[in-house]
Amino acid sequence: MHKQFKRKPQKEKDVIITIKRLGINGEGVGYYKKKIIFIPGALPNEVVVAKITVDKPRYLEGELVRIKEKSPDRVDFPKGVDPRIGGLELAHLAYPAQLAFKHDIVVESLRRYHPRAWQKYKVKPTIPAPSEWGYRNKAQYQIERPKGQTKLGLFAPNSHDLIDLPEMPTQSPLTQKIERQAKSLVDKLRIPIANPYRHTKGLKTIVVREAFASKQVQVTLITVGHEILRLPELAEALMKLDHVVSVYQNETTWDNPQVWGNKTEKLAGQNQIMEVLLDKKFALSPRAFFQLNPVQTANLYQTALKYLDLTPDMTLIDAYAGVGTLGILASDFVKQVIGIETIPEAVADAKHNVQLNHVKNADYLQGSVEKILPQLQKSGVPIDALIVDPPRTGLAKSLIKTLLKVQPKTFVYISCNPSTLAQDLVLLGEKYDVRVIQNVDMLPQTPRCECVAKLVLRDK
Repeated sequence: MHKQFKRKPQKEKDVIITIKRLGINGEGVGYYKKKIIFIPGALPNEVVVAKITVDKPRYLEGELVRIKEKSPDRVDFPKGVDPRIGGLELAHLAYPAQLAFKHDIVVESLRRYHPRAWQKYKVKPTIPAPSEWGYRNKAQYQIERPKGQTKLGLFAPNSHDLIDLPEMPTQSPLTQKIERQAKSLVDKLRIPIANPYRHTKGLKTIVVREAFASKQVQVTLITVGHEILRLPELAEALMKLDHVVSVYQNETTWDNPQVWGNKTEKLAGQNQIMEVLLDKKFALSPRAFFQLNPVQTANLYQTALKYLDLTPDMTLIDAYAGVGTLGILASDFVKQVIGIETIPEAVADAKHNVQLNHVKNADYLQGSVEKILPQLQKSGVPIDALIVDPPRTGLAKSLIKTLLKVQPKTFVYISCNPSTLAQDLVLLGEKYDVRVIQNVDMLPQTPRCECVAKLVLRDK
């Protein structure tokens, strides 16, 4: 029997790389021995020294060691923040260059999937955010207590290493302040914290959401298990903090891969907080979807409404309606709005927001768009205009088939993922022409981009 020896791991070595471009996640992209290499923190036109950390058959991953030749677009990374955390992947890149990168991501996605006549698409320059920092209205921080020391923050990418976050420059100052105050109260009251290794029950996540217009704050305590020792005392203490008007508990389990569980219960205060967007009021419960950058959301939605070319005799279908934001904003310009949403709680919120704004021509239906849209058409409802704002996965293929059958004359596609937008446009190009794509920077300092595409039914 042959004696087996373990192979010694190869020692990581330093290599010199010239960075050609940025990848979709904001990492520097170069080549080493004809193999592509991804190096977070490196910028185009830089010559860097990197350590190869991952060697796969088709690509390499590297860690930035030092910069030999620096890009003129490089700026200082925010002080006091661990660069490993997500949400600041482009914080070392000057803002004008960030905007150009996000425009290029859209163009590259079109070039990769080449939907019909994509070379003729008008892809407009990215609309900059009014504020590059402090724009996020919601902080969702994990909490742990390793070795008796409480940490509250975000995990390092692709790891279970929780990074404590005393500072987070993209968060609104108020949400950040209340997260840190909550951490102090958790320690003061000795609140049990869920242990991911022992799978014990306790507090797992603290979510703080601010309504920018009213300065009202809602705190949600996500727990593993329901009855957590002294949790009502924590809720009472949180309610005494300035601006906090609502405290909820959301219950999850260790086998749930999502942050949020299905059970949500109010512990103290108001049911909702009140946000205002383009003079319309929106009541937000903990699970209600609302864009993370409320100020820039106004620009996003105004662009979408402009591209719909709405007239007073139109019926607008608001697919993926959420809490009714877009439909309610459009209600002043059309005869009728019909919103479609799969989540029952969101439909309830949308109907509440309709009443809140005294809107008489909008209704919200619960169900899937691919089922309800043909039913509406069959019942004689004119499908004049449609707006879709799907998740990052894009439109379901079944919905695209439905749209190609129902054929709304014009529709607007709001996308948070240029790659899935380009793939969907390949299929939609069977019947539709793309007139314009407008990129809107919703999340500065990150590689994420949001774009609005205007599609028009092609003449037969």
